[in-house]
Amino acid sequence: MSLLYKTIDAIKPADAQIREEARIYIDTLTMPRRALGRLLDLAEDLAAMTGNLKFKTARKEIVLLAGDHGIVRQGVCPQPSCVTTQMVRNFAHGGGGINVLAKEANAHVTLVDMGVDADLSDLVAANRLIDCKIARGTADFSVGPAMSRDQATAAIEGGINIAQKFAAQVDVFAVGEMGIGNTSPASAIVSVLAGASDPTLFVGRGAGLDPAKLRHKAQVIRRGITLNRPDPTDGIDLLAKVGGFEIGGIAGVILGAAQMRKPTVIDGFISSAGALIAAQLCPQSCDYMILGHGSAEPGHAAMAKLLGKQPLLDLGMRLGEGTGAALALHLLDAASAIMSEMTTFNEAQVTEEGLS
Repeated sequence: MSLLYKTIDAIKPADAQIREEARIYIDTLTMPRRALGRLLDLAEDLAAMTGNLKFKTARKEIVLLAGDHGIVRQGVCPQPSCVTTQMVRNFAHGGGGINVLAKEANAHVTLVDMGVDADLSDLVAANRLIDCKIARGTADFSVGPAMSRDQATAAIEGGINIAQKFAAQVDVFAVGEMGIGNTSPASAIVSVLAGASDPTLFVGRGAGLDPAKLRHKAQVIRRGITLNRPDPTDGIDLLAKVGGFEIGGIAGVILGAAQMRKPTVIDGFISSAGALIAAQLCPQSCDYMILGHGSAEPGHAAMAKLLGKQPLLDLGMRLGEGTGAALALHLLDAASAIMSEMTTFNEAQVTEEGLS
């Protein structure tokens, strides 16, 4: 059995008994019942994911996966593909938005090359980048499949390997991405899974398209879906036909983390496409996903609905890189602190009726 299917077979549902114990314990804390709102829902989720009432979140690993996309040749984004390489080098030297926000969240960033169209061996040699390159960018899915089925499986398994590599020293994973043109495969993935005949509603401006180019982008994506006919019931086929290597890697990180009962905070539009692939392959993996924020990309609300998730934050962000997930990590720390440090009514000798 392959690594992918061994991993899927090993994923168990979140612990319902611990979730109930967390709910009961929260009701004993010195505050009016459910007064911290969705922060307490998050605490219950984390307890159920980890199987631990006093779960830890201090050791945070943001996995930033990068890849290029052949669809860029169709003029679907204003930037050239070389910007992917330029930004990867920027991240490797600590200059990106994700580097800044990860530092504020006390999180470590691991940079992974899943399919960048460049030689990055110098960064690998300097231990600034992990090499999981499947190929130097995907093919143009508007004229044929983005990748082979074997490449799609390899991308997912690359992400699983990353999760397994770090799991022993990580409490919480988060995922982010870099890849010029990757809003196009993300739009295609959500369009297929939503059963939409026209992807227009799920296609956004990405890095800044004007209205005419936005219409062109939607037409190119529609052509790719019609030509390739991806199977919405087969996550590997969907990824292979219209996806991206970094999207497959994200799916793999989520699956690998879920196997080891580790939560994964999902970033925005592209990361949610990876989450959708993971969910299609293993619905139980959704139990270990936390949607960090609501992206400004128009298709993200449909993604959240398909995943059955409500974003923790909604700040109108669309940068990617894992930046929304990094901000959401602060809320996970807050949930952990509430469960570990807040006193109960009995401990504080506070009359519960007085706070009801």
